[in-house]
Amino acid sequence: MKIRVLNKSKHALPRYETPMSAGLDLRANLDEPVLLKPLERKLIPTGLFLELPCGYEAQIRPRSGLALKKGITVLNSPGTIDADYRGEICVILVNLSSDDFWVQDGERICQMVIARHEQAELETVETLSETERGAGGFGHTGRE
Repeated sequence: MKIRVLNKSKHALPRYETPMSAGLDLRANLDEPVLLKPLERKLIPTGLFLELPCGYEAQIRPRSGLALKKGITVLNSPGTIDADYRGEICVILVNLSSDDFWVQDGERICQMVIARHEQAELETVETLSETERGAGGFGHTGRE
């Protein structure tokens, strides 16, 4: 699949880091480093603009290493970029650690997964079909 990208960043286009990677690493596009204090969130630009095909979305997800090692994650994870959006991709990063974190220009801050989706036609009904699970949720199956 080809996706049209307008790259206004100072960096190369995102790429898959391994042959079987699902996500493309996105980089911060900054004029100067951005300080994220503990529990602070900021919008970080990437300098990238996409033209996704109809029926697809781009999902913005945290990078596991950044989350584990530094406590930095994507706040609205996964974030969705719709096919009709033409603005810059920006990422809401949050610092869940107790330490200050400096986001550097060119740093890989998140990953982007391209995914197919459907649009549902909702239909109002009076009842739903029965299942074994029923309305059980949030830990209803126990700990074993």
